[in-house]
Amino acid sequence: MADYTKMWSELGLDLKSHDALLSILGSAYGDIFLSQKNRPGGMKYFDFVMSEVHGLRIQELMEAKAQGRIVVGSYCVFVPEELILAVNGVSVGLCAGAEFNFEGAEEVLPRNTCALIKSAFGFKLGKVCPYLEACDVVVGENTCDGKKKAYEILGPMVKDLYVIDLHQTKSEMGRALLKEEYRRFATKLENVSGRKITPESLKKGIEIVNAKRAAVKRLAAIRAADPAPISGLDGLLVNQVFFYDDPIRFTDSVNKLCDELEDRVKKGMGVVAPGTTRVMVSGCPMAVPNWKLPMLIESSNAVIVGEESCVGERGTRWLTESKGDTVEDLLDTITERYFSIDCAVFTPNPSRIDYVKEMAKRLSAQGVIHYGLQFCQPYIMESGPVEKELEKSGIPTLRLETDYSQEDAGQLKTRIEAFVERLEKK
Repeated sequence: MADYTKMWSELGLDLKSHDALLSILGSAYGDIFLSQKNRPGGMKYFDFVMSEVHGLRIQELMEAKAQGRIVVGSYCVFVPEELILAVNGVSVGLCAGAEFNFEGAEEVLPRNTCALIKSAFGFKLGKVCPYLEACDVVVGENTCDGKKKAYEILGPMVKDLYVIDLHQTKSEMGRALLKEEYRRFATKLENVSGRKITPESLKKGIEIVNAKRAAVKRLAAIRAADPAPISGLDGLLVNQVFFYDDPIRFTDSVNKLCDELEDRVKKGMGVVAPGTTRVMVSGCPMAVPNWKLPMLIESSNAVIVGEESCVGERGTRWLTESKGDTVEDLLDTITERYFSIDCAVFTPNPSRIDYVKEMAKRLSAQGVIHYGLQFCQPYIMESGPVEKELEKSGIPTLRLETDYSQEDAGQLKTRIEAFVERLEKK
């Protein structure tokens, strides 16, 4: 990696803490990902992205800013990338998946706050996230109550925080509110960027994002093959890079990977032996570098074949229809697409359970592991009904609740191994 010290310093990073973070991240990445056997060659691109995740990609963001483009960071899949691209902006994900500076985060947040929120604050207060510091606008969203109140605390810490409200029922009133929020967000983007959203620019944004999602959907479909042509760890990594990388370059790289995987499937090649126990993971999102659970699962004689998660199929399975001749028409199609997301904050939320069943069948998953972050009330509360419905449908389910630390890794490993043994005896 080139020397980016000057750029990091100009962004206000704590260089000592940032170097320590990169050292830990690089070591963990090597141990978890680069040690895998028979990886597809197409994963070398994603290895490169991760090696430069705080370097070359940040340099690209700074170059975009120098060209007059705005950088917009977000914490949720409810923030429409299509609108950001329509003002020639750059969209980046800001979620963090590491237990970093939690002691600092707990000076401003309650201890019993979910790790996803605490990690975001830990990275900000520890001055180690160049993405956050490069943003012209940081976009929050009122999904869970924890995030909603946390944004009130985060607001004074960032350059420009903008919050999208979200109705939590799938009703006509909820749909109307979401469209109005997206119209308001579009106006915000126009004001900050100095560019007007036109039907042409919005259609172009929709086209770029649809292509990106279509590539990941293609990957998801290939993972139904037995033997699995790609590990769950690598499948998750592609879904994580989705939020950081240049969208056109990312799409091209995923499609090249899929070409290789389809060839593997034709030849009967896989990363594991045919008949290896197949599981899917459902529940909370796993942001970089949260690889603990997939690593434990795939070192327990099982392979992960899909993720029902915001960093997975819940975040990518719908495309946006590019129909209509006005911005208003296109806002309708964007609203319809995002309103379909079956996040656990919605009540009631039967479509999520239906989709987990559909995914398990399509991917020939023998069981489902429901992943809940401690103190993430929406997904933890929903995990019980999900387990009940899946078990009633003959789909064995294991509910796990954990955080970003390694303290419970041994206990989790024991429970996962017992679950895999159950599936093997089915």
